[in-house]
Amino acid sequence: MMIRVRAPRLRRVEWVLIVYFTYVLVVATFSPFRDVALMRAALLLLGVATIFASLAWGEYFTRRRALSISRDWFALAFTIAAYREMDLFTPLQHTHRLERIWVIWDRMLLNDMGLRAAIESLGRLLPFTLELCYLLVYAAAPYSLALVYAKRKRERSHDLLLCYVLATLLSYTLFPYFPSEPPRTIFPGDSLPAATAVRQWNLWLLGGYGIHSSVFPSAHVSSAFGSAFGLLYVMPEAKRWDFGLLGYACALAVATVYGRYHYSVDAVAGVAVAFIAMSGVTIWDTVARNKPRCAVGELSGTL
Repeated sequence: MMIRVRAPRLRRVEWVLIVYFTYVLVVATFSPFRDVALMRAALLLLGVATIFASLAWGEYFTRRRALSISRDWFALAFTIAAYREMDLFTPLQHTHRLERIWVIWDRMLLNDMGLRAAIESLGRLLPFTLELCYLLVYAAAPYSLALVYAKRKRERSHDLLLCYVLATLLSYTLFPYFPSEPPRTIFPGDSLPAATAVRQWNLWLLGGYGIHSSVFPSAHVSSAFGSAFGLLYVMPEAKRWDFGLLGYACALAVATVYGRYHYSVDAVAGVAVAFIAMSGVTIWDTVARNKPRCAVGELSGTL
């Protein structure tokens, strides 16, 4: 007779978040605000680990579906905390050395190659649409997760979340090494986009909730492509929805550059980061499928 005892286990995406906040705690040693950074990073790591452990044990003992679903959304919510944490690495004074190089490439793309003229050739229709794409970036991950639920494929949601969270956090981890500010603030009169009402909303959000440590890579772009790549991976049969979200991510990448929220190099790097995250999830799944079935955290015996 076999007796199996399995303890509650954290999900892969939860481990990724815990590793990320541990990384922040280590790197906080080099923050310009070292004492505050270390305290905040330690408290956040403790809080995240406690919440994930509590949810795992709660689901284990109660078997409630609501607790299982809440773990999906907590993983999404903590990416916002991860973003805010990066403000701890804002330098006391930016040198703008990187920005002066990056803006040259933007001027070539927007002005010399005619991207800005092409976008504005239909009046304010495309500028308005691109600004709306930028505003809706915060809904990309919840949308893709809700779509997986609606298609009754929730068992695949873990890979979707893993791809999105990895793509987002990988961008954040690079922020301390590329201190930079957006082109709209460093070069305020350079290649300005058409003014629209949605742009005012975007500027208001960034003014109140944005961080000032770095813009490279673009986490907006990496997170949007992370959601799109994740949806392609977990629901390849839903091509209409998959390519719709991928098209949105491409429009967002253009919006970040046209709206002067990011440099073109930021957007390209964001796509690359999302691709690396997607590749990592694929490799991780392949290794997991081929691994012998020896249960970790599982005790078995005979009576």
